Amino acid sequence: MTPGEGLDDPARVRALEAWLAASLAARHVTIAAPTKLGGGAIQENWAIDAAVDGGPRDGSHAWVLRTDAPSRVAASLTRAQEYTLIAAAHDAGVTVPEPIALCADTSVLGRAFYVMRRIGGTAAGHLLVRDDRWRGDRVALVARLGGELARIHGIRPPRGDLDFLPMPDGPPARVAVARHRRWLDGYHMARPALEWGLRWLDRNAPPRPAQLTLLHGDFRTGNYMVDETGLTGILDWEFASWGDPLEDLGWFCARCWRFGADGREAGGIGAREDFYRAYEAAAGHAVDRAAVDYWETMAHARWAVIALMQGERHVSGEEPSLDLALTGRRVAELEYELLQRTTP
Repeated sequence: MTPGEGLDDPARVRALEAWLAASLAARHVTIAAPTKLGGGAIQENWAIDAAVDGGPRDGSHAWVLRTDAPSRVAASLTRAQEYTLIAAAHDAGVTVPEPIALCADTSVLGRAFYVMRRIGGTAAGHLLVRDDRWRGDRVALVARLGGELARIHGIRPPRGDLDFLPMPDGPPARVAVARHRRWLDGYHMARPALEWGLRWLDRNAPPRPAQLTLLHGDFRTGNYMVDETGLTGILDWEFASWGDPLEDLGWFCARCWRFGADGREAGGIGAREDFYRAYEAAAGHAVDRAAVDYWETMAHARWAVIALMQGERHVSGEEPSLDLALTGRRVAELEYELLQRTTP
């Protein structure tokens, strides 16, 4: 799909139907009313209702087609890699949408894409932290998320199927600081508060953990789906890597991902200790709370750099977008939080 085009083009829908039929060993596949889903500044998602005639998936299905947005963040995984990762998580018992089919042939839709089962509920963070309709039992949800994260961290290297995931060449915290500094060195404007925060993070970096694990990389409120009864799926795996598992815990608990519900430190949903206890029970070991606090500080530095990247996509004219412009405006509040956490 070239920028500005999608599954609203009947020719593309026909190409997709033919490809799905061949991939699923079906006689024919019919797609009705594909709908572009909201969000997706980095990726593009389409809801598709498919009628499959013949083959092992004969019947009616609600699926999501996921492909690159017109402009993507270079650090994110490809769709083929993301599909392989979700399949590995699915096999490990993590609650993810079932992967259905992967297409690396760009001649079908113009970009690589994959299809997965569509799950119900909402991922909107501002709703999840305020509207009880979408939470079910809050304590149970926080506990469920802690257990899910422990299962993710149960996937460990070496894994031949996941050998595309980046492996830190030193202590993960120092690798992260160096990566952020490299990007800032090429940025056209000085960000002294962010540089100060990175200096603190470098000076206080924890050592390389004894065991690296799979990191989701963006495990937070807004990247999981919840319906009226609770969790329905963990989404958005494009920043996965091997690393320190406490990085995921710090990202989830960071103030910047509580959507204003600052009193509920576990993702704006519930109590931090409920989250920790569920994680510990599933993982079989204690959480180093001081180290999580360090990774929460790192979360604000990392999100500030990402926000600068996203804002630059708009300002440069690469991808004019109000969402990207507003994301770029968040950097100052992230720098303020970083200073609060790193200044005596």
